[in-house]
Order: sequence, then structure tokens, then C-alpha cells
Amino acid sequence: MSTASIELEFTSPFSRETVFKAFGDFHTIAPEVNPQVFKSIETVEGDGGVGTIRLFTFGDGVPFTSGKYKQGAIDATNFSYNYSFFEGDNLMGILDSIDHYVNIVPSDDGGSVFKQTVIYNCKGDDKPSTDVLNFEKEIYEKTYKAIEAYAVAHPETY
Repeated sequence: MSTASIELEFTSPFSRETVFKAFGDFHTIAPEVNPQVFKSIETVEGDGGVGTIRLFTFGDGVPFTSGKYKQGAIDATNFSYNYSFFEGDNLMGILDSIDHYVNIVPSDDGGSVFKQTVIYNCKGDDKPSTDVLNFEKEIYEKTYKAIEAYAVAHPETY
């Protein structure tokens, strides 16, 4: 089994707490701020904590229709969490799973840095192409910026 991965890093003027809280609400915010990518995100099982399973229905802006993920660890003290997509056509027929690891660290200016590692666990030797990986990086960046803008527009919540 081979792997491919991408590393993402976004700086924010917001504290770790604010960014962590906003991304904790990803399932409700993302379809609102980026419907071309996220048509809906439904909780299939669980209460949002570890073990929760969510079904993503993707929008017209991506070349797949659905994916299910399971929430792994959530560490509110260290502002980190992880989750894994394990089912759906977003696995492109060549992947067993896609693992996401997020850590939000403080920045020197009082804001924070959102760091995400995405690991594509391949069934065999076939890996997602560089074009696919770059496309996914663009989606992550656009979604990050949209969620941050949502937090700015909703200071009463974030």
C-alpha cells in the first residue's frame, strides 16, 4: 500500500480558540459558505464527538458526489483533531481512506496557524495525480478562507 499526502498551513489573526470553535462547526458552516463543494453534511451516527460518522454530499464544483468520514480524536486542550474518510466516490476508486490531521498552533503575533496534513492511503500503487492534489489544496484554501470570513461576520458566536 502506498500513500500520497499534502500539507496545508493557513495563518489567522484569530486565536486558536476561535479557529478551533469555527472548524468545530464545519458541518454546518461549510455548506453555507462553499455550496459549490459542500451541498450538505449530515450526521449519520453520533453526537459530534469521537466516533461520529458524517455523510458529505458534494456540490457541482467537485468531480465526486459523496463521502463518509469518521471523527477520530478531538483534543480541545491542544486544539487538534483528526478524521478519516472511509467510504464514497471521493476515494476515487484507488484509495482505502483519506486521513486528516489538524493542529492549530499560536502565532507570534497573537493569532494562530491552522496546520493540516492530509494522507491518501492507496489500495495499491496508484496515487492521486499532482493535478488532483493541487485541486484539493485549492478547495481546502478556499473553504478555510470562507469559514474564517463567516467567523468575522458572526462575532457573537466566534
